[in-house]
Amino acid sequence: MNRRSFVSSALALTALSALAGCASPAASATNSTTLPTPAPGGASAPLAAIRVSLAPTAVPPTPTPIPPSPTPGPVAPVQSGNKTAPTVTATAIAVVDGASGEVLFGKDAHGTYAPASLTKIFTALVALRHGRLDQEITVQYDVAQLPDSTMMGIKPGERYTLQDLLYGLLLPSGGDAALAIANAVGGTVPNFVSMMNAEATGLGLHDSNFVNPHGLDAPNLHSSAYDMAMAGRFGMATYPIFRKIVGTKAWDVHGTRSFEIYNLNKFLWNYSGADGVKIGYTDLAGRTIVASAVEQNHQVFVSLMRLGDWVSDTVPLFNWAFENFTWSSNR
Repeated sequence: MNRRSFVSSALALTALSALAGCASPAASATNSTTLPTPAPGGASAPLAAIRVSLAPTAVPPTPTPIPPSPTPGPVAPVQSGNKTAPTVTATAIAVVDGASGEVLFGKDAHGTYAPASLTKIFTALVALRHGRLDQEITVQYDVAQLPDSTMMGIKPGERYTLQDLLYGLLLPSGGDAALAIANAVGGTVPNFVSMMNAEATGLGLHDSNFVNPHGLDAPNLHSSAYDMAMAGRFGMATYPIFRKIVGTKAWDVHGTRSFEIYNLNKFLWNYSGADGVKIGYTDLAGRTIVASAVEQNHQVFVSLMRLGDWVSDTVPLFNWAFENFTWSSNR
């Protein structure tokens, strides 16, 4: 071996020793970074790149997340009294908390009965979902379809706004208003009735089947105390105009003719905090009611089927609910 070959070999051995030192066990123990992938064509990466990849990598500290502020849930009723619910004449009962939708007391709450004019709660919900309050409606209905019905007092061919017809539907419980609304909003009464059944299904209510928009007795027309309580609760929580109408005692209608109409719901005059909702009566259904009252900002609904009296059956149940439950957001 000549001097030039010897010097070249020595330099090569020195370079390999330096590279081996970079990959010493101590260095490996403190860094597990994978070596860079060879460049295309099989060429090895430059030594400088290897040294960079083996250098310790600084990892920024992970910030501690700030937990979101808890969102208050609905104020929940807690039974604080030990009185049992009063005995009333109603065959079916649902006492429902307005804020949470919890059933405070039930008796055959899902039993199906003829609902009478409580049907008009659903008529109003469909009209509010699909119509406009300022919509001018030409009254269309067949008087022969309304035997023994309470009436708003409108005549075919007259024109009124949907808002006035809703007052006529829910205050004097006008069957004429129900048919006028159904024809205008649904196009036909059968189509509107299909919309009513779709409304019930969409609200998750499965005890109801409607065959007309006014609630006069008919085969296969039925609902439950629970469904009607929940429908009333939904209407009052969702539509400010619904809440306003069902708590109104008298209203001036203006259209083709101007006249005053009155609310038939006696409960509004006979209980402090009463603010709705609807009564009904037919021979098959007997008396029915969905009543609402507020005490200390807490709303309760009482829904009854086949009751003896709209006032003497509802008042004891409201008194019991407000005396035996307290409301707290922390359960």
